Amino acid sequence: CIKANAKSCGECIQAGPNCGWCKKTDFLQEGEPTSARCDDLAALKSKGCPMEDIENPRGSKQILEDREVTNRKIGAAEKLKPEAITQIQPQKLVLKLRVGEPQTFSLKFKRAEDYPIDLYYLMDLSYSMKDDLENVKSLGTALMLEMSEITSDFRIGFGSFVEKTVMPYISTTPAKLQNPCTGDQNCTSPFSYKNVLSLTSEGNKFNELVGKQHISGNLDSPEGGFDAIMQVAVCGEQIGWRNVTRLLVFSTDAGFHFAGDGKLGGIVLPNDGKCHLENDMYTMSHYYDYPSIAHLVQKLSENNIQTIFAVTEEFQAVYKELKNLIPKSAVGTLSSNSSNVIQLIIDAYNSLSSEVILENSKLPKGVTISYKSFCKNGVNDTQEDGRKCSNISIGDEVKFEINVTANECPKKGQNESIKIKPLGFTEEVEINLQFICECQCQSEGEPNSPACHEGNGTFECGACRCNEGRIGRLCECSTDEVNSEDMDAYCRRENSTEICSNNGECICGQCVCKKRENTNEVYSGKYCECDNFNCDRSNGLICGGNGVCKCRVCECFPNFTGSACDCSLDTFPCMASNGQICNGRGTCECGTCNCTDPKFQGPTCEMCQTCLGVCAEHKDCVQCRAFDKGEKKETCSQECMHFNMTQVESRDKLPQPGQPDPLSHCKEKDVDDCWFYFTYSVNSNGEANVHVVETPECPSGPDIIPIVAGVVAGIVLIGLALLLIWKLLMIIHDRREFAKFEKEKMNAKWDTVS
Repeated sequence: CIKANAKSCGECIQAGPNCGWCKKTDFLQEGEPTSARCDDLAALKSKGCPMEDIENPRGSKQILEDREVTNRKIGAAEKLKPEAITQIQPQKLVLKLRVGEPQTFSLKFKRAEDYPIDLYYLMDLSYSMKDDLENVKSLGTALMLEMSEITSDFRIGFGSFVEKTVMPYISTTPAKLQNPCTGDQNCTSPFSYKNVLSLTSEGNKFNELVGKQHISGNLDSPEGGFDAIMQVAVCGEQIGWRNVTRLLVFSTDAGFHFAGDGKLGGIVLPNDGKCHLENDMYTMSHYYDYPSIAHLVQKLSENNIQTIFAVTEEFQAVYKELKNLIPKSAVGTLSSNSSNVIQLIIDAYNSLSSEVILENSKLPKGVTISYKSFCKNGVNDTQEDGRKCSNISIGDEVKFEINVTANECPKKGQNESIKIKPLGFTEEVEINLQFICECQCQSEGEPNSPACHEGNGTFECGACRCNEGRIGRLCECSTDEVNSEDMDAYCRRENSTEICSNNGECICGQCVCKKRENTNEVYSGKYCECDNFNCDRSNGLICGGNGVCKCRVCECFPNFTGSACDCSLDTFPCMASNGQICNGRGTCECGTCNCTDPKFQGPTCEMCQTCLGVCAEHKDCVQCRAFDKGEKKETCSQECMHFNMTQVESRDKLPQPGQPDPLSHCKEKDVDDCWFYFTYSVNSNGEANVHVVETPECPSGPDIIPIVAGVVAGIVLIGLALLLIWKLLMIIHDRREFAKFEKEKMNAKWDTVS
């Protein structure tokens, strides 16, 4: 948004969908250009522009016509006129477009059952189609019967074509002009195109008039079918087309001439795409060239005509290539005598009706459109395939999501209109495009406003839009004065040779500060001497992330100070465990304790290597005041009156943790080896309070008799145990000696025997 360098609100909102314009009068800092009013919304709010002063118009959509699609069954008693049947929804809407912001709407299509059909049979009557004509003569009633299963409102027409009536396409000798066929064949005179029967619901009339037709002839193989197709497409009144499904069956056994081939007959004037039927005959074939394929595609599409090419096997490949160039067309293989033409038409119609393809009219400059299809069985597509749905049956409903985006505003800002329709159908969606190119506040502008230097501009949207020939933030200069050296003097600081501190341009005697590549970095000030990015940093952040850089000086947020806002005024990190700041032994500076008592150290001045604890420190004073004994008994009144003392009955009555004042629980021994309990706390006024249990816990003396009895009993038991052990050892020793004696005795007996 900043890079757009917008001079007005209208230019700003065209820069992008996220750009807004601040119309607050005093929004700009000194030296900032008018274009600084244009920025993304978050940046404007961070710079102090209230939401109610930000111009940010949004696009919208409004549906004007939204008739529901028609639900109708074949054979129903209700007979609707074609114009009363709705297959596409909505029908008309208005889109208000802002540059870069897409507007989306849903389009619903449902192929109505029992929808009327107009079918025009266009036949090649060159001599090679002689046997085909015989089978087509009964086509009317037979086709009417078959189509009655699809629709109850069917009409059929017939036309024929041969070739341009000039050399070298036909022979121009008088005899050949009368009868172009050889031998005794009775052929009619050659012609380009003839409308034999306009569309009618009378099948018998079709049979009757077609039965009277005769074959004609020509010299070359390609035929002049394109001339005939063009006339069928553009001569709607003569053919009798209704706003219903329009089918054109093109039947031939040969190829086709197209644009440029007319030069062979000296015809160079391009086809004009207009109707030239007189007495149902095309009269300008000798004057206009054949139409091009692209021209045919345009006219067939404009008139919603779907083409079925019924051609012989020999020319299938050619017409399949042609089908790829003509949307909503089909190719069927015609038997050599056209006996299968009815089934061919039925199959081709089913193929065409199973696919819906959306197309849009020419888009205005700078407008783009995209499609997303939601077809049967959960099939979704985007981009080019998002325009169509296939394999749909009559009565199926499909949806499309359509995005319309304006990438620029029209030069004149006028409204535009586009149309979207399914190929081959007359119904369409009309979309009126209204472009948001100006802000609401611009219509409220004050022309020749006194706020713009004596009426030299229009004051709108918080800024001056200068009249022609005037420049400056307040239109205070004419363009002739811009480069004057006298003006430059107003852009220099005192005792300085730099114009606008080398950070801007001098325009109309005022500095307009240049912009940085980083749009968050801004020069400002009367001489562009200020900026918001050259302040002291801490931890790699401007103002430590704890302040705002204004004119190269940090303005710190609450609870922060210092040149880089790196000094915290929060005392919580300095709070000691006893609730005192720095344990009462130092000062809290930038969130860190500076210990004033040299004996204490640590983050909260609580560490003292040579100090007694709170309990040990006050033990002697509590003992002398509470129990009148201890080392300080004689000097108690002089050394131990620095705290308030309260005696309680038991330990349960001592103050417990959770009270506002920091508290220490103590358990110490007195001179009599008795335990006494007390608490020590300091309130917010610095007063020390001691609560002490009034009765010490002294251990009772030893009971001598049980001790003596226990000692004697122990000695006796130990003696008995020693005697038992000695006796046991002697028994073991005697048994071993006896066993040894017995063994020696036995040995002596053996010796006597020997």
